[in-house]
Formats: sequence, structure tokens, C-alpha cells
Amino acid sequence: MSATIVKATGLTCNHCAMSVTEELQEIENVKDVNVEVVNGGESTVTINHEGELSEQAIDEAITEAGFTLVK
Repeated sequence: MSATIVKATGLTCNHCAMSVTEELQEIENVKDVNVEVVNGGESTVTINHEGELSEQAIDEAITEAGFTLVK
């Protein structure tokens, strides 16, 4: 299993973290997601997955949840 760590902005609470987690878990091969919320800053999102995981899929999932991937 591999881990991909990204940063996202706009998250302020556990509900935000749950929204991001739900969207990311819809991506094929994603097994687990952990979100460390930094209110007003860049939250850390750790995605555990098997195989490859595209940045585009991550970006689309985070955007769908209503937040912004830091590139």
C-alpha cells in the first residue's frame, strides 16, 4: 500500500474533513483517508491507496467536496 499526502485549503471543521474523506474514498484503489484540519490554513490529507493515484482525481474529489487542492 502507498500513501499520498496533499494539502487542501478551506477546511474548518470535522464536517469538512468528512466531506473530503467521502469524496476521496470514491476513487478506485483508495483504502483509507486521514484529514488533519488546520482552520484558516493548509490542512493535511493523507490518502492510503493501492496502485497509482492521479493528481487530477484527487483535485476533482477535493473540489467536489467544496475545497481547494494546494498545488
